[in-house]
Amino acid sequence: MSVPRTFDIVVAGGGLVGMAIAYGLVRTGARVAVCDGDDNAFRAARGNFGLVWVQGKGARCLPYAQWSLGSSERWSSFAAQLTRETGTDPGFDRPGGIELCETAAELEAGHKLLESLHQREAGLGYQVLDNAALRRRVPAASAQLAGALYSRNDGHANPLFTLSALHQAFQLRGGAYLPRHEVTEVRPFAGRFDVVTPGGTFEAGRVVLAAGLGNARLGPMVGLRAPIAPLRGQIMVTEKLAPFLDYPTLVVRQTREGSVMLGDSAENVGLDDGTTRNVMADIARRARTAFPMLAHARIVRAWGALRIMTPDGLPVYEESAAQPGAFLAICHSGVTLAAAHADTIAPWIAGGARPAVIDPFVTARFNASTEVGYV
Repeated sequence: MSVPRTFDIVVAGGGLVGMAIAYGLVRTGARVAVCDGDDNAFRAARGNFGLVWVQGKGARCLPYAQWSLGSSERWSSFAAQLTRETGTDPGFDRPGGIELCETAAELEAGHKLLESLHQREAGLGYQVLDNAALRRRVPAASAQLAGALYSRNDGHANPLFTLSALHQAFQLRGGAYLPRHEVTEVRPFAGRFDVVTPGGTFEAGRVVLAAGLGNARLGPMVGLRAPIAPLRGQIMVTEKLAPFLDYPTLVVRQTREGSVMLGDSAENVGLDDGTTRNVMADIARRARTAFPMLAHARIVRAWGALRIMTPDGLPVYEESAAQPGAFLAICHSGVTLAAAHADTIAPWIAGGARPAVIDPFVTARFNASTEVGYV
């Protein structure tokens, strides 16, 4: 089948951020194409832990907590719609999330943060669990832990099933997904853009840059800057185990299938997405400290992937002032914010009003000094 060369909107990037936005756009009736790279491209989705996480976000920026909470609350209907449309279940559950604390100092610091957000009316609900309360909820938790912080707002999903469902739903609604079409250039003209790829040039009335690290290269072509850096995360996965953990945590998460994901590393190592023995050993230590029964679990897979980080860790959603119709989307919480991207960001890009909650998420908040060292 021949691919049209003209679209209402072209999205650069077919990861979780780009596909959630593209799915939301195609629901508005727009003619949308997603230009994606090769399978060997750096993809944050590969290293995603699958958390739909709100707890603790917003310490420096209250709207980020509210933005994350709003997306978390949309996730049930978002997942249900994807399942209805595609038959692929994103695997979303929202039992609440637990942040495990090894020391009393960690527990106290976390408590202060959540209480501060609560007092600032972020809409967050939480409980402080001492070790006894934690083990009543999670009997497998170690008696050596100081306790935990529980928030009803948190959940988890399968990031690969979510991405697959988004791809399917987007194409079922008439969207054009173009793999091996990494965007190499965006040429602005009066009222339109030419989007250049190895597979040809496409014309669009609007363009969305959701290409992860590639946004740093593409943004200046349309008058936008994307101060981003790669941050490596490493993850290990165990064999399937009997159910022992009903709640997601930042360090250990048991999937519906029974395998256990171990992670929570963050390393500034440039474009190296490999794995290292010392980081894997630290991940394993923290997992065993939290759940001693994992000491004899067999690791069956391990990998590294590059997350997308701005200097302050917050997202960017911006339309170019120099080239109206060109939009920038940067976000490292692709799973948490997927529902908000589809339901809120996409209608804005399609021509609606900019949502007030994302007003702080523009690049004007960065000065020259914060951009040093970012790609």
